[in-house]
Amino acid sequence: MSRFDVLTTPLPGLLVVQRLCNEDERGYFSRFFCSEELAAHGFNEPIAQINQTLTLRRGAARGLHFQRPPHAEDKFVSCLRGKVWDVAVDLRCNSPTYLHWHAEILSEQNRRSLLIPRGFAHGFQTLQDGCELFYLHSRPYHPAAEGGLNMTDPALSIVWPLPFTDLSDRDAKQPHVTADFVAL
Repeated sequence: MSRFDVLTTPLPGLLVVQRLCNEDERGYFSRFFCSEELAAHGFNEPIAQINQTLTLRRGAARGLHFQRPPHAEDKFVSCLRGKVWDVAVDLRCNSPTYLHWHAEILSEQNRRSLLIPRGFAHGFQTLQDGCELFYLHSRPYHPAAEGGLNMTDPALSIVWPLPFTDLSDRDAKQPHVTADFVAL
């Protein structure tokens, strides 16, 4: 019996994982991750790193981050507290959806996760105060392989739901897509 409904998105390989639960008067039980089940959907490597973020203010944004090969990673992103607008951008140069993006609301209530394959940039914006995200990564972080795109790049045309209240200098200074941008 599967503990997940895995839903496709318009971007090939990017999946929404709906965590199912068993509820009773005590609360609920939900499987958060299962390598055996999710391997069939592309998350084939062991979890190499687990990260957690806490973002305090509504409207704050983080991203759009990625790791370049050979350190490109698959990510399994979930919101444990609060509600976020989570975005993945296809950076695979041979993909028919190159530079297209897809967003999902992830929240503690909807128990949805995004399974983001290597070759995508990832970012999010908080829709409530006090949002906590949990990331499972297939590869450890390598600073020299880090990449990013500007969240306000007109070439991406991402329509963020709120004005940004907080954006790090690092994220604000990420490059825009240009003719010399090296895709993944």
